[in-house]
Amino acid sequence: MSSADTLRLILLSSLWGMSFIFMRVAVPEFGPVSLILVRMGVGALLLMPLLLGAGYLRLVWQHKGRLLLLGLLSHVLPFSLLALATTRLEAGFTSLINATTPIFTALLGALFFTTPVQRQQYLGLALAFFGVYVLSANRLDFALGGDGWFILSALGATFCYGVAGNYSKTHLAHLPVRVLAAGSTAMSALLLLIPGLLLWPAEPIGAVAWGNGLALATFSTALAFLLFFGLLSSAGATATSTVTFLVPVSALLWGYLLLGETLNLQVLSGMAITLIGTAVATSMIRLGRAPSTEKT
Repeated sequence: MSSADTLRLILLSSLWGMSFIFMRVAVPEFGPVSLILVRMGVGALLLMPLLLGAGYLRLVWQHKGRLLLLGLLSHVLPFSLLALATTRLEAGFTSLINATTPIFTALLGALFFTTPVQRQQYLGLALAFFGVYVLSANRLDFALGGDGWFILSALGATFCYGVAGNYSKTHLAHLPVRVLAAGSTAMSALLLLIPGLLLWPAEPIGAVAWGNGLALATFSTALAFLLFFGLLSSAGATATSTVTFLVPVSALLWGYLLLGETLNLQVLSGMAITLIGTAVATSMIRLGRAPSTEKT
């Protein structure tokens, strides 16, 4: 990876890490669904120029049904669930649960999409889930006022990402990345338009909340997508996937600096175990010789 790509990777992880901060600040006034309407609506407006020329708009129209489903699975549901989670959970904590996305992608791929699974991945999956347990064991309280349902909400978002990743790879891999990104973002905005307006808060939204909502759409969505596409093109999918490990670190740092969130031994231990497990499961860390491939 070149030095320019390394800088872009760090910037991308910082922007996606900041998304948890933006949601944490803005969601109390907007509400989860209305905030994500702002995120996807403004993001779609900023990304639409990517579809001008070369028949990209025609491709979006031809695949509108599948892009609509992709938008539901990769944006509408997970973003709304994460926004709901941040109404209760710290930004850094939520980002660590979100880091399990590759785990759900691998599990769902093995179970439903006949994706080859390597032997070492089973150890990685077990480690990653143990890390999530270490992170959240004392917070799995499902009584009224407990954190349990919000933790499940964050895990539900990663489950949606896992479905979306496998669906996109299986049914939409032939489309240009700009069609996937801008098209699914626009479809997401359409899906959210009515529920987002119906759930729009009756009280006026303050300037700070608006600033964070627009920053979420501009920097953590539109600009982040552009950086992501550039990295995919120049550095490849494997190198770009390392952003999974940098985002939680970025979110924890920003949460500590900007929101005064606590960094304790439990959080750091859970982060280390989860990220190591994810690295093993995604073959970023290889154990011994390259293992043979099995199908489940």
